[in-house]
Amino acid sequence: MGRREWHAQGAKKPMNVFDEMQKYGHEELVFWYDQATGLKAIVGIHDTTLGPALGGCRMWPYETEDEAITDVLRLSRGMTYKNAAMGLDLGGGKSVIWADSREDKHEALLRAFGRLIQSLGGRYITAEDVGITADDMAMVARETRFVGGLKETSGDPSPATALGVLEGMKAAADMVWGTPDLVQKHVAIQGIGHVGMILAHMVKEEGARLTVTDIHPEESRAAIEALGATWVQPEEIYAVDADIFAPCALGAILNDETIPQLKVRVVAGSANNQLREPRHGLELMRRNIVYVPDYVINGGGVVNVADELHPDGYHNERAYSRVRLIGRQATEILHRSTTEGISSQEAADQLAESRINILGQVKRTYLPR
Repeated sequence: MGRREWHAQGAKKPMNVFDEMQKYGHEELVFWYDQATGLKAIVGIHDTTLGPALGGCRMWPYETEDEAITDVLRLSRGMTYKNAAMGLDLGGGKSVIWADSREDKHEALLRAFGRLIQSLGGRYITAEDVGITADDMAMVARETRFVGGLKETSGDPSPATALGVLEGMKAAADMVWGTPDLVQKHVAIQGIGHVGMILAHMVKEEGARLTVTDIHPEESRAAIEALGATWVQPEEIYAVDADIFAPCALGAILNDETIPQLKVRVVAGSANNQLREPRHGLELMRRNIVYVPDYVINGGGVVNVADELHPDGYHNERAYSRVRLIGRQATEILHRSTTEGISSQEAADQLAESRINILGQVKRTYLPR
């Protein structure tokens, strides 16, 4: 695909891909087009210091190629930090399929994607993300062994992700209100997909009140009514007068337009790349809003998938015991933020970068194989 073709849709300034890779610190960006199936996919491998790059595949109908490239760059970088913060021996990667999961998904396309993953020789391990299911991953796995989150192993990562979010949310509540108890706390959830719906049930069981929204209300309306949750339109969720805001949809939703609308004390949700820019973490801090960094609080899914790589194979109890430690990690990061007067995002970044740097030095030692 040529550069001129990439920008035939009217972008004002052509994207310089190498500049973007340098900006985010990437090792590799792979473009794949399969004419027979119509597959258009990009794999971003950010950093493999700690091990092979692990991260899910997202299927989304991006408006432009530049938007798809930016998404895979941001998401794969986030996976490096997430895997490092979770204490995993894995690097960070992500893949995107430029398609509408409701209309364009079919066997041949998914198997063609599997051929792409296999061609990378294990440098990247894929799994589920937005628009992709465990059944889809089973189809991908017919062409490659570098797949996680299959039904016969760790399964759907959504419950583990939701549990990690709950633990992080309770850690933030403990810091703000002196107790992790969520009874009568008002939680506003943006996005009632795989993770958001499970999280909604969890916080309801904790005794919280719920306000929710989603861009596909027809698919979740009955479940929302059964929860006794209040429904608002997607653009109204930011201004809900609540205690906790849980972004569980797409990224970059904490920005100059939305942050001034917030009427909460805590932001704790499963979405990736919630801050549009790093300065927005400082803006939340300035407004006395406690933000649990996204790649820490939503790390439960990758912890669950990563357990498949254990020498003894996947063990559910071991995996979930590690997921429950996310609350402890969130507490450590939030205290570091407060003590050092830095944003919680910077505190989390320092923790992840320190681990990458230290273990990167350890791996300089040659070991015969």
